[in-house]
Amino acid sequence: MADPKIKVIIAKPGLDGHDRGVKIVARALVEAGMEVVYLGLQQTPESIVQAAIEEDADVIGLSILSGAHMTHFKRVKELMKKSGLGDRLLTGGGIIPTKDQEKLKEMGVGKVFGPGEDIQDIVEYIQKTIQERRKKDHGL
Repeated sequence: MADPKIKVIIAKPGLDGHDRGVKIVARALVEAGMEVVYLGLQQTPESIVQAAIEEDADVIGLSILSGAHMTHFKRVKELMKKSGLGDRLLTGGGIIPTKDQEKLKEMGVGKVFGPGEDIQDIVEYIQKTIQERRKKDHGL
């Protein structure tokens, strides 16, 4: 039996209004066989996590260019833990300084991607991470 499709929630939290890059990433994930729900602009951490619960998402991806990445990732991570999604992958990208990427990693956020990253690297990272988690969950 084939593995179920990887389900990804992608959102733009906060007031950031630029979404061209996130739409390109979403399209690449769909083309790679994933199921993607793009929530759009100006989402709250609460609405993002609620959508992840409703969709039983494997991954939450945040796109943040506004500089509020530490606040948004931290709040989404807290809500994920509180709602039983603490084991799901939280990843994303945007304009995130290297020092903040390290802090996010310490918080339990997966790899974050910046402008100009190879889209295929994002696809492969998600595929590999979810495949490893599914194997671990099934004791393989």
